[in-house]
Amino acid sequence: MEAAWKQVREVLKEVMDEKSYTFWIKPLKLLDSDERVTRLGCPNRFFRNWITENYSALFHRQFSQLGLKDHRITFKVLPHRDLLDFKPHGDNGNGKQLLLPNIPIKARAGGRYLLERFNFDSFVVGESNEFAYSVSKALANDASCPYSSLLLLSQTGLGKSHLAQAIGNSILKKKPTLRVRYITAEEFTNEMIFALKNNLIDQFKTKYRRDCDVLLLEELHFLSGKEKTQVELGYTLDALFTDGKKVIFTSSLPLEEIPNMKKMLTSRLSSGVLTSIEKPGFQTRLDILKQKAAERSISLPDEVACYLAENLMQDIRQLEGALVSLEAISFFMKKEINLNLARETLKQILPAKPLVTIKEIQAMVCKYFKVDLVALKSKSRKKFISYPRSVAIYLCREYTESSLEGIGRSFNRNHSTVLYDYEKIKKNIRIDESVRKEVEFLCRKIEDRPV
Repeated sequence: MEAAWKQVREVLKEVMDEKSYTFWIKPLKLLDSDERVTRLGCPNRFFRNWITENYSALFHRQFSQLGLKDHRITFKVLPHRDLLDFKPHGDNGNGKQLLLPNIPIKARAGGRYLLERFNFDSFVVGESNEFAYSVSKALANDASCPYSSLLLLSQTGLGKSHLAQAIGNSILKKKPTLRVRYITAEEFTNEMIFALKNNLIDQFKTKYRRDCDVLLLEELHFLSGKEKTQVELGYTLDALFTDGKKVIFTSSLPLEEIPNMKKMLTSRLSSGVLTSIEKPGFQTRLDILKQKAAERSISLPDEVACYLAENLMQDIRQLEGALVSLEAISFFMKKEINLNLARETLKQILPAKPLVTIKEIQAMVCKYFKVDLVALKSKSRKKFISYPRSVAIYLCREYTESSLEGIGRSFNRNHSTVLYDYEKIKKNIRIDESVRKEVEFLCRKIEDRPV
């Protein structure tokens, strides 16, 4: 299998531009491989997350071309001692982790890098995001802006992180010396816990209260139930607001619908401008596809762009993924990008799923987890009930045509709670092997059922 990996790397080197290959593919280290799985080592968690999200589909197609259709590729963050083998472009030989491409040192915000490609010029504006774009740009560029706090709400993949980073990039471009902290709520929590355990809490407070001019805090919904983190964040926001500092938040859920959020924090978070980003309409999806195609130098006929925009209505990531797949299939199959190839591509990335009813899924989940249907539909938060309920909701989203509201009614929940449970299981599938195996088993049960 080592030979297969080498062959895949050679093909990727031909397909990708030199800079992307150097930064994202060349540093990967083959850990081990068998007929089912190839495991690759990465220098850090951000690298792993990025390459998983942006290149997994491309890797899978490369192995499929070699006759390994069901082959899985997994990525593991290497221990610090193993990073000495990584010598990315520009490395000085001291074993430091590689930097992101095209990002000047000044764009590093807190412990994270702001991606240079996330700027206002590359953000496609439409009816679904026009207000969010306008207020974000005003907050970033207007020193006399009457507000200093902004909360961006949307489901995943609709551009809230793009706008948050665009604000940071714009501010740093004008004033490179400003101290911009870009961090997720999960990372904020972990950093605070580390500080408490190591008697560094004073340094932590100084970092986010006094030594911070702009705070970009992503994924507020992660704070659900994190009482101590909520209290500390509340005090941090008080200090920042008092000093007139700028604070930008993002969340996949409205504040009032995030479970177990303290009122004192909710009031602070909602004290500025609140704006939501909706799913893009047809014209916006079409504009996004055309821009992404131009960025990748893909010749995309108008009829193909329209076909993709009409059939891909989920989010921006889905549009990008389809475009990358179309490009890869065109290259490897030596076919021109046209309407027929687009139809072929969508059949592969949007396979028809066998439809099943919500009641059938509920019955299956109850039987598997040995839970009573009444308990499954109850308000109980006990783990042995809430976890099966979340799994059932995930399966309903994946295998039925029911809306969020329809699924919610079947479980006595509102649409935002359904979305929260769905995203939670979706995330746990990636990071928890036991969850992944259970969900895959139930998926097979649905897909193998007699129609």
